[in-house]
Amino acid sequence: MSQNVRWIEAPALKAALHDSNEIALLDAREEVPYSYRHLLMAACVPLSRLELLVDASVPRRSARVVWCDDGEGLAARAAARMNALGYTNVTVLRGGIAAWEAAGYRIYSGVHVPSKAFAEVVEHAMGTPWITVEKLKQWIDTKADIALFDSRSFEEFHGNSTPTAISVPGAELAYRFADMVSSPATTVVVNCGGRTRSIIGAQSLINAGVPNKVVSLKNGTQAWHLSGFEILKGSNAKPPAVSPQGHEAAKKAAQQVAAKFGVACIGEATLARWQTESDTRTLYVFDVRDPAEYTAGHVPGMKNVPGGQLVQETDRHAAIWGARVVLVDDDGVRAIMTAHWMKQMGWDVAALTLDMRQHGQQKGPWVARTLGMDEARVPEVNANTLHQRLQAGNLNVVDVGWSRDYLDGHIPGAWYGLRSRLDEILSKLPANDAVAFTSSDGVLARLAAMDAQAAGRQTVLTLTGGTAAWRQAGYPLEQGATRMATAPDDVRLKAREQSENVEAAMQEYLSWEIELVNQMATDDDQRFTISARGLSTH
Repeated sequence: MSQNVRWIEAPALKAALHDSNEIALLDAREEVPYSYRHLLMAACVPLSRLELLVDASVPRRSARVVWCDDGEGLAARAAARMNALGYTNVTVLRGGIAAWEAAGYRIYSGVHVPSKAFAEVVEHAMGTPWITVEKLKQWIDTKADIALFDSRSFEEFHGNSTPTAISVPGAELAYRFADMVSSPATTVVVNCGGRTRSIIGAQSLINAGVPNKVVSLKNGTQAWHLSGFEILKGSNAKPPAVSPQGHEAAKKAAQQVAAKFGVACIGEATLARWQTESDTRTLYVFDVRDPAEYTAGHVPGMKNVPGGQLVQETDRHAAIWGARVVLVDDDGVRAIMTAHWMKQMGWDVAALTLDMRQHGQQKGPWVARTLGMDEARVPEVNANTLHQRLQAGNLNVVDVGWSRDYLDGHIPGAWYGLRSRLDEILSKLPANDAVAFTSSDGVLARLAAMDAQAAGRQTVLTLTGGTAAWRQAGYPLEQGATRMATAPDDVRLKAREQSENVEAAMQEYLSWEIELVNQMATDDDQRFTISARGLSTH
């Protein structure tokens, strides 16, 4: 397969990252090995899920793409697959990460490093004020005049939070501020699980010119946990609906931010023109509103990424550096607040306001386009028939979905395995038995079944609707790591999700995050320009 692949040397890749042209640097490994060591600008696009991710992350078929791995051979396979899907300018880093390191270039650990490093640079350059968890505990105990806002997604907040906190995801902070804080004497504290969204959230309010004292909570809920304070689970605290007065105040603040930071605000005609140019200049368009608002009505095909999450994990959604990015909402507030950060991260970004009563004709969540499905010619079986065949025997079920979902509940007797290691999975199964593939919704299962057919497996099936259909049919589930054909390398667990040494993992993570600011000071690949107060990292 690698015979049809073009290669690029490490020094040439280094030069390409600095030539001002668009480039997507993709890492074909799973998230766990990726998190151990990778290139700063590389987005994690695992070979096992390539067809599910690549259309949205690399929308332009002629974009310059470089794949890498750490010597596993996955990058060459990913490049060949991408070529087969219609991409025309794909190369592979010869020698992988080891060659990059041997050339004297820096290697990073962790995930979403550009976004997390950006927050550390922001705090250093802008002097974002912070308090310790001990100070916050004192304020809470003495009923001081404070407001505590958790800037993570609601799902994360619901899972674990600090007492008295309200869920206000990042881009919602300036949007909802006037309705949440009535007195300028109230001290506002912004927190997240660690540091990134605490810093960006607090500095967002400061940049928006709120009259209150605003601070970030140093090291977030992890520091709260490490200090032995109570962690809440299941909190549903949310802000009130935005009032007309609050709405006007938010729009005025956002307009001031746009003027101060030079955020381009475009109209529909400009977006339409850029869309006609998207074959030669990559264009990402994101609806940055709250997911509930998006679900209620959005522009057909427009991807939803809430603004705070987009700043938190930009590499997950926009893999082509140097691309155009248009951020959309219905009044300009969240789009501008998100854009003013992405501009400082190095993106060519603009904000667009659309009346969703007119344009928001599509309802429901965003659904990614999966490439390669037109090739699928795999027999399907429904949950009832699969249950009967399992009872009769001579059938193996292979679950290629998320390992987290498999551990929570899978079809009894099913094997777990990563699609990219199909040979390893099939070698553990009786050669003469039929194999039925499943995944959470059945999509990835169809791709794995196609791979098994191509590998010569005789009887291959897919479960219609995946494991969700099995659940809906009322059949029992098995839990735990019962039959693991491959290691569950697809999900890097957060510190609080570890089965042991949780506190040590938290300390290690926070130390890693804090050190990023020093690494950025000497890294020439990062593209940050912190513009407030005339300060710049370059």
